[in-house]
Amino acid sequence: MENFNYNKICSDLLSSLTGKQKETILRRFGLGKTNKETLEAIGKDFGVCRERVRQIQVAGLDRIKQKIEKYDKVFQFFLNYLKSFGGLKREDILLEELGGNSNKNEVYFLLSIKEPFQRINENNDFYSCWTTNKTNFQLFKKTIDSLSAQLKKIKTPLPAKKLKTSLREKALTALLRASKKIQQNEDGLYGLSVWAEINPRGIKDKAYLVFKKANKPLHFREVTELIENSHVQTVHNELIKDPRFILVGRGTYALSEWGYYPGQVKDVILNILKEAKRPLAKNEILKEVLRQRIVKENTILLNLNNKNHFLKNSKGKYTIKEI
Repeated sequence: MENFNYNKICSDLLSSLTGKQKETILRRFGLGKTNKETLEAIGKDFGVCRERVRQIQVAGLDRIKQKIEKYDKVFQFFLNYLKSFGGLKREDILLEELGGNSNKNEVYFLLSIKEPFQRINENNDFYSCWTTNKTNFQLFKKTIDSLSAQLKKIKTPLPAKKLKTSLREKALTALLRASKKIQQNEDGLYGLSVWAEINPRGIKDKAYLVFKKANKPLHFREVTELIENSHVQTVHNELIKDPRFILVGRGTYALSEWGYYPGQVKDVILNILKEAKRPLAKNEILKEVLRQRIVKENTILLNLNNKNHFLKNSKGKYTIKEI
């Protein structure tokens, strides 16, 4: 990374301005460790309207642009930097990488006064970012839409290198970090920002992530231990209320997306027989129920022998009693 003295460059560019032009630009861009100010605030101090302040700013910037050729090396560095990321970079990351803690406003100012650098304002789909070509920004948006469709189909977060796109990984990562629709989780995987795996909201989503990582049924006390600053009763209540979690044993839950049925043992047997669409032997039913519930075999047999719900045929196989 080049080491330019941005304070010195900005001071030189502002040196030929009138007093009001210089003060306006210093305050508008927050140069020299001042805070960025609005046209209205500056106009109030000058005793003029905001439009007059805007005119003073435009006149000052026009004068500055007559001197910027002497700093072509700086602007070429900015250009090469953006091109290395495919021509797009999220603003806060760009300013941090180029300006550090002390010169973010100076870098912002320099980018603002020279073509082809163009700022994209924050919107519903993207954070504020900088590009070298606003026309290409529509291509970036189409790429994000395409990647979003991929993720919707796959339904699971992926590392950047597994996303199907023609972009190089460095450019793809820069684009994803600028996007609001696709974001990265703490494991470095990308997914839709509305997914719990990406942006967990509250205890229930955090519990969901615990199950996803464990990839097996867990007791609610185990889940609580894996969620920071959580309480046993709060976690248990969320597991009870949320249909994503299925009670499979005493205090033990699993995810419904793993193929677990909701309900009591009787309901599980009913579902197994409905899906089989044929009579099943006792051992077949036991095997399937034990995949669904952590219970004793006797509990399953007691439910299976309930003649209000199940019948055994002449071959010793079980069916659902028709009502």
